[in-house]
Amino acid sequence: MTVPADPTTASPTPSAAGPHPTDATSAPVHAVDVAVIGAGPAGLMAAEVLSAAGWRVDVFDAMPSVGRKFLMAGKGGMNLTHGEPAPQFVERYGARADTVGQWLRRFSADDVRSWAHRLGIDTFVGTSGRVFPVDMKAAPLLRAWLARLRASGVRLHVRHRWLGWQSGAEATTTTTAAAVQRLRFATPEGERHIDARTVVLTLGGASWPQLGSDAAWVPWLRERGVDVAPLLPANTGFEADWTPHMRSKFAGEPVKSVTMTLPDGRTRQGEFVISEHGVEGSLVYALSAPIRDAILATGNDHGTQVFLDLLPDWSAQRVADEVAHPRGSRSMASHLQSRLGIAGVKAGLLRECLPRETFNDPAALAAGIKRLPLTLLRPRPIAEVISSAGGVRLEALDEHLMVHSLPGVFCAGEMLDWEAPTGGYLLTACFASACVAGDGAAAFLKSLPSS
Repeated sequence: MTVPADPTTASPTPSAAGPHPTDATSAPVHAVDVAVIGAGPAGLMAAEVLSAAGWRVDVFDAMPSVGRKFLMAGKGGMNLTHGEPAPQFVERYGARADTVGQWLRRFSADDVRSWAHRLGIDTFVGTSGRVFPVDMKAAPLLRAWLARLRASGVRLHVRHRWLGWQSGAEATTTTTAAAVQRLRFATPEGERHIDARTVVLTLGGASWPQLGSDAAWVPWLRERGVDVAPLLPANTGFEADWTPHMRSKFAGEPVKSVTMTLPDGRTRQGEFVISEHGVEGSLVYALSAPIRDAILATGNDHGTQVFLDLLPDWSAQRVADEVAHPRGSRSMASHLQSRLGIAGVKAGLLRECLPRETFNDPAALAAGIKRLPLTLLRPRPIAEVISSAGGVRLEALDEHLMVHSLPGVFCAGEMLDWEAPTGGYLLTACFASACVAGDGAAAFLKSLPSS
């Protein structure tokens, strides 16, 4: 569902041509204490922190209503966070675990649940360890959150597409002079300028651009000397060169109870889904970062191989014995189904990934069942994946998430260079980073001389 915009702050519906800039020299200018740009979970959380610290906060978003990706992510059940112990939780952030772990000390998985409860939303821990609202929905939580933000004085401005900084205007401030950030926005009425004493950017990555995360901000920050890592697909499916038979017969079929092993030996058990283009699903997403990086490391179009164990609970010897068992007049397909329970999509994968002559060699066939090579060519396009990696490098920020080269400008959420698997880890770190940035922005504002 779409959460209605606040009628006191929403701009009129734009024309079919969309927002249009006017002459920048004649654009109206408005002054604010804090401009939070991006009204997803990170932006709204930063606004909450700053408002609680006593600052008047204005939140700007390009879309007609706020929290669109948040609502879309909740369509299948709003996964807020995860209930596993903190040490294991932090490890999910891979190479950025140390830094994200610092954020989580400010706002942890337990804090996410407490925050939801204060909004009147009860939660529960599912069998997978994932934490959900009792009604599994995102919309009631977002409505309650927006009501509380508005009651605290936070002003929401929708249909305000950020265009960067005014050309020629300084985008830096100091702690000894209350210089401002002059920000440009396209609105249905034309270009509008905002002079902000501090800015919190929560602009998202590059996945689901139709919901607002279009990465238009990347060149504007790079022009200001901010180090931005290339945006890459994360929690992504991968393409495989399926035969027409495999695609037509098994697209949409789940492959259950298997392990996937990467060339470096990393192994994980779970399930995935055959897609029209290749593979997707929880097991693939959990390993998507190293698979993606392995493909990028090859520097060619040949992709990388992963290895599937179709019977992970069976020993290699047991599989070999069953395959070698005399099958009489039965076909190999019947033999594999009756002796090993391999049928349907698993049988299809064997036919797809092994040479035809392998089925006349019991030892080679048994080896293939336990270590089936599957070539993955490339990640799916970033616009359609769950989340993105890359973004503003954490080394470009101080411990409060302020940009070293742009004092007074803070960044949070998915636009930062970190990634995590699905399971509530993404949303939790977005919240946590927003709390850190919000604290930092509040402290920065307090250090400025009063106007």
